[in-house]
Amino acid sequence: MHRRAFLTTMLGASAAVSLSGCAKGDASADTKGASTRPLADKVPAGTSLKIASYQNVQQLQFRLAKLPALPFTVSSWVNIGAGPDVINAFRAKSLDLANNAGIPPIQAHYQGFAAKIVAIDITRKPNYLFATKPGSDIRTVRDFKGKKLAFSQGQAQGVVLLRALKQAGLKYDDVTLVPLTSNQFLTALQSGQVDIAPLANSQAPAYLKQYTGKGARTIATDVVDLLNLLWAPQSVLNDPAKAAAIAAYISQWARGQVWQYEHSDVWNEQFYVKTQNLTPEQAQGISRLANKPLFPTGWDEAVKWEQETADLLAEGGFVKKFDVSSLFDHRFEPIAAKAVPAEYRR
Repeated sequence: MHRRAFLTTMLGASAAVSLSGCAKGDASADTKGASTRPLADKVPAGTSLKIASYQNVQQLQFRLAKLPALPFTVSSWVNIGAGPDVINAFRAKSLDLANNAGIPPIQAHYQGFAAKIVAIDITRKPNYLFATKPGSDIRTVRDFKGKKLAFSQGQAQGVVLLRALKQAGLKYDDVTLVPLTSNQFLTALQSGQVDIAPLANSQAPAYLKQYTGKGARTIATDVVDLLNLLWAPQSVLNDPAKAAAIAAYISQWARGQVWQYEHSDVWNEQFYVKTQNLTPEQAQGISRLANKPLFPTGWDEAVKWEQETADLLAEGGFVKKFDVSSLFDHRFEPIAAKAVPAEYRR
């Protein structure tokens, strides 16, 4: 499959038609106007946001941490996490703010949709590892040569895979990239549709429990996906009231991340055991791999990383080369760091 055909495959024919029909308007969205005004000190009464909360993580985190009430209404917590799904929800105006990795904003730009990054949490340890299908003899990344690899162009798993291939000295033509979304990876592995799929650390224990006896294994690397971020459509950020609400949410989000890290035992029990059906031992294994939240006071490292990621995608023909500085709304740059203790600043 030609690499530029991934977009149509991932989003479906109807979505592709929609993209071609509205990309020009979205790409030319006002990037100066209201979005350059200083953020309001207070959130105007009556303001509301639709916020992504995959598997209800955010509500649970805020409730357990007993954080103060948000100074605006969350009109809906949207159970959505995958980058392609978030972009579609942004387009449909059913979502105002989402939590993703670095690659979805790049993919949105490539599709012609205007959105910006408003908060950054730096990750230093890998969040993903590679799982083999049952009965596989693959043991290193170099063994990926000639194999079928699950690849999601618009998600963190995709860039982790591309970085791992580059680190191992493999070219894109050395492997077969099978276009899937991350929620299809486990089924693809189980059925043998792919030889390898990148799984989140939290997914691996359940997969191994079921398939280790059938010859499946995981392959760990030191490849990290540096950015855990919040981002929003440009049209939302152009609304001064919604921008002020997002600023308030960023502080709460940062504090929630810190609470979860500092109270891993509670989180393991309340989330991984009670909602994900993992054993306490599996939950503890995940928390040992968890990243300490790090909120940079400046975004230079994040911008550099995002540029490297965009360039890597461009080298493979997945997107066109562009300057990623346009993806960052620097009005929000200091907010997360100011909300947390000094040890969680970078």
